[in-house]
Amino acid sequence: MFDSDVTQYPVMPLRDVVIFPGMVAPLVVGRKKSARALEYAMKERLLIFLVTQKDADVEEPGPEHLYECGVLASVMQLLRLPDGTIKALIEGKRRAIVKTYSEGGEFFHADIREAGDQHTESVELPVYSRELKQVFERYAKIEKNIPVEVLKAVAALENPALRVDLICSHLRLGTEEKQEILEILHLPNRIRRVLEILYRKLEQHELEKSIDIRVKKKMNESQRHYYLNEKVKEIQTEMGQAGDDLDELQESLKNKELPESVRAKADRELGKLRAMPPMSAETTVVRNYLETIISLPWLEKEEVSIDIEEAEDILNQDHYGLKKPKERILEYLAVQTQVEKLKGPILCLVGPPGVGKTSVCKSIARAMNRKFVRLSLGGVRDEAEIRGHRRTYIGAMPGKIIHSMQKAEVINPVFCLDEVDKMSVDFRGDPSSALLEVLDPEQNYAFNDHYLDLDYDLSEVFFIATANNLHGIPLPLQDRMEIIRLNGYTEEDKLEIAERFLAPKQLGLNGFQEDDIQFTKEAVLEIVRRYTREAGVRNLERTLAAVCRKIARDRLKKKEPTRKYQLSDQSVGEYLGVPKYRFGLAEEHDAIGLVTGLAWTEVGGELLQIESVLMPGTGKMTVTGKLGDVMQESAQAALSYVRSRSMRLGLDADFYQQLDIHVHVPEGAIPKDGPSAGITMATSIISALLKYPVNRHLAMTGEITLRGRVLPIGGLTEKLLAAKRGNITHILLPAENKRDLEEVPARIRDSLDITFVDHVDEVLTRALILPKGEQLFKDVSLESILKNVALSAHNTTVQQ
Repeated sequence: MFDSDVTQYPVMPLRDVVIFPGMVAPLVVGRKKSARALEYAMKERLLIFLVTQKDADVEEPGPEHLYECGVLASVMQLLRLPDGTIKALIEGKRRAIVKTYSEGGEFFHADIREAGDQHTESVELPVYSRELKQVFERYAKIEKNIPVEVLKAVAALENPALRVDLICSHLRLGTEEKQEILEILHLPNRIRRVLEILYRKLEQHELEKSIDIRVKKKMNESQRHYYLNEKVKEIQTEMGQAGDDLDELQESLKNKELPESVRAKADRELGKLRAMPPMSAETTVVRNYLETIISLPWLEKEEVSIDIEEAEDILNQDHYGLKKPKERILEYLAVQTQVEKLKGPILCLVGPPGVGKTSVCKSIARAMNRKFVRLSLGGVRDEAEIRGHRRTYIGAMPGKIIHSMQKAEVINPVFCLDEVDKMSVDFRGDPSSALLEVLDPEQNYAFNDHYLDLDYDLSEVFFIATANNLHGIPLPLQDRMEIIRLNGYTEEDKLEIAERFLAPKQLGLNGFQEDDIQFTKEAVLEIVRRYTREAGVRNLERTLAAVCRKIARDRLKKKEPTRKYQLSDQSVGEYLGVPKYRFGLAEEHDAIGLVTGLAWTEVGGELLQIESVLMPGTGKMTVTGKLGDVMQESAQAALSYVRSRSMRLGLDADFYQQLDIHVHVPEGAIPKDGPSAGITMATSIISALLKYPVNRHLAMTGEITLRGRVLPIGGLTEKLLAAKRGNITHILLPAENKRDLEEVPARIRDSLDITFVDHVDEVLTRALILPKGEQLFKDVSLESILKNVALSAHNTTVQQ
């Protein structure tokens, strides 16, 4: 088996390198023992035994860490580098097998037996050798790293053993595979093993080539830069590892409860996705679409347990007053307990800011044990924000309705459409029209979002819209909702709300204990009257918070962290400064030409002072105060009425030709509009003309016609609340508004002396203060009126 006897040689272990006989290789040696072994072999002109480590990470290998078979090599050149390492050039000579190691000394020694090639005279050896040469030539053509000189040397060698070892030294193989070839002493078997490796390499190349061809066939011109990604995909397909993420998507769809039509659509889209190139732009669109379907609730419903008494307690705990909204909610809950499925109602809470519309929606959800989602529609001006964008658009996504349902995770939440009157219209469409389908119980069971392009059931959603006024809501949308008005709070309401809710909340937020600050009723009333003027309670809460902050600072400044405070009406000014408002807008004296009217604004009712003055002139009428067109027309109508009644009022028929009349509405920087100041303007003009003062404790509202009829107005509750706040005691209202008086809280109705009027004559009789014994209307004959006033054809009847 062995050609020579045992001889002792120095040993140098190698890491990740296998040296073959006939191979010349440079080695960089850093280990001290290996360096000494090299220097010894160079000095003594001996061969050195090079053997590979089984584990390259072992720094100081022992015999157990080394293979048995290695190579005897000669040291051709040795160079010590400045960093202490040695660079050596070695040449492999013959295979050898270690018998025993000697570990003593400065480096390893081993008893070595040279291992020659076996069966070198085999008749099949020449055939194997020629085959090896031809296969290696084919391999060299596809392996670009093999130099031409190596190919020529392989072709020139006639010795099969040298040829196969030279080829092995240039193959890209792992350490273990090279060591396996080194240990094969049977020469025909060694050549066969190398041939197997070369054939495997050629087959791998052919496989890669076929993959490349398949990939290129699938790619078009716009996808060439995705070539490498496609290649990876085909490789994964060959290895059976492709489509893991799509399998996860399919599993999610399988586990999701979906209607049959939706599942069929999702399966079709998933099939399209599998056929698409993974880096195609359309792939992302389809994947996002499927993920949207999975994230939406389709059949998931929250179990609703309704206890009417408990629901009523929750509503009363969270909100003071608001009797009508609470009654409507409790009625709905009562009906829901009696039927299996009730179409979701569409409520619209309308009221000024700060009265608790949005928080009422949250309380309703809590009372019904349902999830709550809120969608703010303020500033929405694009229809696609409601209905979504079609998938043909880049960056398409579902609309706000579907997105909110994703957050709800169930199909029966309480859905608050906040600020529904703040939507606007532009060239991108009318978003309020897109809500028509959402808020129609007869249609919303099949709401179609442009992105989904599937019917989505919204019929079990409890929709509640909120708005400050109905003017900003289109009539078709109003028709689909049940309007519930939330009126502004009275002083009594605000006292209760401050005591029950606002004060305890602000004490906690500002780090006080419940009894650290005591707000007396007089103090809260002072804040309500002189520091806030609003229909709701937002400014009241902010003002209470300001008091808490100032008291907190006072505590720290005086170093009295446990001091208790009691806030009285006299001490309010110490913390809040000069009052912002004058309480009670009723005039202090009865004045000529000055009348108090009642106006409605988005933040509640207001008292409106209207004043008129007369000046010598030519009949010119001036109306100021930043009034809208409707209000200016009301002033013209009021003057026309006065001119038509001039004789009965004791005025000359041509009085207006000698005077200029100026009607002004104070607070000129605030825009004002509406017809309800008509009778107020008429009263102001007549008071100025007749020099009769107007009752300062009286306020009025109503639209005027040319014949002096008083027409009904809106916002009655807010206007009466404003009158109550302003210390007004008498109110003149249009007779047709008598039916609306039932909606006004009883304590407001009972605190005001309300008179209903049909004609401006009645208004003047009650508003103007006449000297004792004097009559407002003069007894004038019909002939005198016809003689002095040219009546138009339509004015055929004259009141006497």
